[in-house]
Formats: sequence, C-alpha cells, structure tokens
Amino acid sequence: MRSHLVNRILTATAAAALASTLLSACGGGSDGTTVTVGVGGNIFDMPIRVADAKGYFRQQGLTVKYVTLTASTGSSALESGSVQFLNTSPTDFLSARRQGLKHLAIGHDGGGNPLGLVVSTTFAKAHDLTSKTPPAQVAKALAHSTAGASSANTKAEAGLYLRAYGVDPGKLKWVSLPSPAADKAALNKDEIDWFVTSEPIPLQLQQTGDGVVVADPLTVPQWSYTQAGYGQLLTVKTSYAAQNAATVQKFATAIQRATNYMHGHLHSGAVLGAARTALPGIPDSVLAGSLDQVEWPASDRMSAGDWTKTTGFINSLGVLPNKLTVSSDDWTNKYLP
Repeated sequence: MRSHLVNRILTATAAAALASTLLSACGGGSDGTTVTVGVGGNIFDMPIRVADAKGYFRQQGLTVKYVTLTASTGSSALESGSVQFLNTSPTDFLSARRQGLKHLAIGHDGGGNPLGLVVSTTFAKAHDLTSKTPPAQVAKALAHSTAGASSANTKAEAGLYLRAYGVDPGKLKWVSLPSPAADKAALNKDEIDWFVTSEPIPLQLQQTGDGVVVADPLTVPQWSYTQAGYGQLLTVKTSYAAQNAATVQKFATAIQRATNYMHGHLHSGAVLGAARTALPGIPDSVLAGSLDQVEWPASDRMSAGDWTKTTGFINSLGVLPNKLTVSSDDWTNKYLP
C-alpha cells in the first residue's frame, strides 16, 4: 500500500537567507567547543536536529549553532568560515568543487530526492486521480497538461518520471514561475494543472484539500535512493578538517548516531519533537510523511559505487553545462566511527 508519508521541506529564498539568518544554540555545555552548521530549513536538517534533541552533541563536548542558508549561499558561507559545517546537496557540493572550492564531504545523512507531484483538485477530478492511482496512469493523464516549473532541477526530475512511462515532457505546456509558493498560488487558481517540488508544500496542499499528491519517491523509483543515490551530505572545508580533526570527528560521530537512531526509530517522539521544533507550524502528519520519504542511513559512510550512482542521477537531469565527476579527493569516511 502506498504510504501517504512524504519528505523534504521548503528552502528559504536566497534574498532572505542571510538577512534573516537564524542562529539558535544547541544544548551543549558551556565548556564545549562551539561550532556553526549551515542548514536548509528543511527535512534533511533532521539528523542535526535529532543529534541536538538526543544530546549527542553534548556528549561529544560540542555546542552547535545553526545558520539557515540556501543553495546559492551555502558554499560561500562555508568557504568564508561563517559556518564550519554545511548540510548540502550533492549537486551544490560538486558544483562548488568544480569552481575550485576545497570542500570535503565527510558523510551522507539522507538518501533520495523527496519530491511530491501535486495536481489540482480540478485536474484530479477530471482525470479520476487519487493518491493511490498507479504512476503509469498518472503519467498518461499528465500527457496533455499544463505544468508549473520554478526550478530547472524539479522540471528535469518530473521529466525523468514522465519519460519512464512514455510521456514526452517536451510536449507539455510549461509555465515558468519564480518559486514553489508561486506554483502553489497558480495551482489554487487553476492556472496550472500540477507541479513538482520538495515537501512539505505538496502534502500541505493535500491536507488542506487544495491538491492531490499523485507521485513521490515511494512510487517513482527514479527519485528514490536506490536510483538517485545521496540526497544530502555533511561537508567541511578541507583546511578546517585538517586543522580540527578531533572536532570534525566529534561532529560526524554525533550525526552518525542521529541518523542511525532515525533509521530505527523514525516515528518516535524524539524525532517528531525535533521536527516540530525545527519546522514550527507544519502539521504532524506532514512532518511524518516528509520523514518517511528520505532514506535515513544506518551508517553515514559513503562508497565509490553510491557516488557513481549519485553523479549519474545528477548528470541525467541535463541542467548543468558540464557533467559532474567525483574523485577520492572529494569525500572521506575517516571521521566517522
């Protein structure tokens, strides 16, 4: 049975990211080392937030502060030293490496691409679509539709899904919109039939009766960890890691404990409580659904095979001017227990 549980959460706009930087202290002791981590304000932050809630940072002698960043500001914040650790996507990490920034991946703390394809209630009724409709039938219904697109990546990810069922995304009508919020507004006005974005917007629309989520990583294998690989990485500057190896190891160890806990206790009060604190105002059902759409690893260790899968997925989207590659200099497991 298809779960109604879903993943990721909104990223802040680039304009607001640094202006409204959110700093909040984690529950470490006053005698511990203080470090700052850049987060995205989404469900992929949960290993860090759970490490906070469960006291794993404190047990490592760390006090952690958070800075909310976006894809456009994360790498520069890490490079400048305004954050010592960055929770980021493989695409942004490898793009930064290609630009010559000496950043290092020290663990993966979330797998897959937790997306939701949400159709308007009008379109759902016209095509007899529900959240349980088979993905092939959904794709067929979308073949002559109007889609909203506020991201080249999500448009390309939608295209992967459609092509898998014989639908040419080039034959659809695409409406370019500036943000997922604009997608949502256009859907509510029936100006578009559907759009794809990270959770929780799709699930929130479904909960309020303004849309129906008809595809997600649980039904679209192209978006899952099995085919797409890593979804989120913990990264540092290479020079910082070399100069602060003990601190990096302590931080990575705390995150490893958190992802391992989430792997086996995803719907526990500790995990949902951390999600409520980090993402206030999001209903529990949406938080739980978002958590279920990520592959939380039992171990944050990385492998060459999974990196090949990850870069293959990124390059298959065709949204970057050049294909990304990865080498053994880009990542390491040596800081993990």
